Amino acid sequence: MVKAIVTITDDTNRVLNIIKAEYDLKDKSEAIDVMAKEYEELVFEPKVKPSYLRKLKKIQKEPLVNIGTLNDFRKKYNLD
Repeated sequence: MVKAIVTITDDTNRVLNIIKAEYDLKDKSEAIDVMAKEYEELVFEPKVKPSYLRKLKKIQKEPLVNIGTLNDFRKKYNLD
């Protein structure tokens, strides 16, 4: 565990207090840990596999299927 003395803005202090209350944490150190974990998941975790992006680009090139109105769709697929 690393101990640090930090200077934060009033807005950051407010955010840490909100996180602390939301997660029922003991202190702001725990709030910083939660914030760091969420940031790590948001930024550092791979979002989409390259193979999925290739598949998505291929699908986007396909022609659109016009189903008409909702009633037309229901009739076509016997959903009435």
